[in-house]
Amino acid sequence: MLLADLVAVSAKVSATRSRLEKVAALAGLLKRLEPGEIAIAVNYLSGTIPQGRIGIGFAAVHRAREVPAAPAPTLGVFEVHDVFERIAHLSGPGSSTERQGLLGQLLSRATSDEQDFLARLLVGGLRQGALEGIMVDAIASAASVSASSVRRALMFSGNAGAVAHAALTGGEAALGTFRLQLFHPVQPMLAQTGESTEEAVQALGEAALEYKLDGARVQVHREGGDVRVFSREGNDVTVAVPEVVAFARGLPGRSVVLDGEAIALRRDGTPHPFQITMRRFGRKRQDLSAALPELPLTPFVFDVLHADGADLVDQPLAERARTLDALVPEHARVPRLITSSADEAESFYADALRVGHEGLMAKKLSSPYEAGRRGATWLKLKPAHTLDLVVLAAEWGSGRREGWLSNLHLGARDPATGSFVMLGKTFKGMTDAMLQWQTEWLLAHEISRDAYTVYVKPELVAEIAFDSVQESPHYPGGMALRFARVKRYREDKLADEADTIDTVRKIFAKTHGPGVKA
Repeated sequence: MLLADLVAVSAKVSATRSRLEKVAALAGLLKRLEPGEIAIAVNYLSGTIPQGRIGIGFAAVHRAREVPAAPAPTLGVFEVHDVFERIAHLSGPGSSTERQGLLGQLLSRATSDEQDFLARLLVGGLRQGALEGIMVDAIASAASVSASSVRRALMFSGNAGAVAHAALTGGEAALGTFRLQLFHPVQPMLAQTGESTEEAVQALGEAALEYKLDGARVQVHREGGDVRVFSREGNDVTVAVPEVVAFARGLPGRSVVLDGEAIALRRDGTPHPFQITMRRFGRKRQDLSAALPELPLTPFVFDVLHADGADLVDQPLAERARTLDALVPEHARVPRLITSSADEAESFYADALRVGHEGLMAKKLSSPYEAGRRGATWLKLKPAHTLDLVVLAAEWGSGRREGWLSNLHLGARDPATGSFVMLGKTFKGMTDAMLQWQTEWLLAHEISRDAYTVYVKPELVAEIAFDSVQESPHYPGGMALRFARVKRYREDKLADEADTIDTVRKIFAKTHGPGVKA
């Protein structure tokens, strides 16, 4: 297939807000692909390349785009993939120059639209609305399989390209071959934001309430004496968490996959702030021994996905909880209360806050483990308004902050378009150390700038506290955060896991009434 065909579909998907039209356009393209092109095209349309990082940054792309565009499309998807493969495997002296030359040759054969597509693809700026949920439906439609089968395969694989290839070449039978594999991390199940314990109990009925710990999400895989621990993003962090490894080795049974948190506790048992816990994950192997006595980690488990050869992801939470209770001692389990009483839920919520935790998780007892999904069967409850938003840009500071990027532009994710809706700016809540760190990070991820502002790849997630959402004519969403301040950066979260503009609208409606629209 010509790259131009893929670019045209990308533009069509970007131009419409209709989910049905997006799915139809993507499915039509998927049906026309050769088997070897499927995984490549799905990656490109999802805004990634199969090779991952290939050593090409914004400056290199900018220089390469100075070549004249080709008058007509001739590039094939395979040809582009081949060039990226060659670039990815370059190393050693002179490799930067060779990368630049290969990229320049590629772009000289691309039309103007193709150049724009490839440039945005390489710098992470391709946001055309082909989000995972939409791509799942498109794959299902193109392959005439159920979306649930595609979603389940993706849960275990984490690779949309591989799942699309299986669906389009082997149908339901091929999708059925995807299984939970020990030592291959499963995408974590996520939660929606809830408003109150009363509303959570009303929505879920009898529910499992758990303390919401402000630690590092970990997934623990064990078979015999072999243990590996994975972060929320699927990175192997085993070396950094020997306490978690020792805990897992002490559990009964042959094999297990657990979901939980690793958290640093003070001497009195109250939790350290998240940033303190995360210091352990930045340690190098050689200085880990010094960190162990000064900042030990304690594992707490809240779910089990596999036990002694049996996959449990399809079991209801109530059944998984019984298995978990039989496997893991109480002191290593996240405190849990099963109730349908709003008064009991509120009392349990107060207990969690009193001992220093973030709030509560409320979970429907019949819910399966839907990896990678932010479903309504898991709700997170916190006492103050906070949102996980994406940093879109930052303005240079003045006075004492001169030379630092200070005033952040904040955006919520728009599931309909795959873009981000700006909700305002903030320079509050930042320590000097945070200013220094964010300046270095933002400059390393710059995509453009003007006299006052540096625009960056929409990748950095910040937890933002605020007093309310108010109507604003200054921003495209018609809303702005009032008294926004940075609580912390969420380096453990991807931009696609940030809160959505729909969540912001719900908070706005709570304050202003359902009849008022932003």
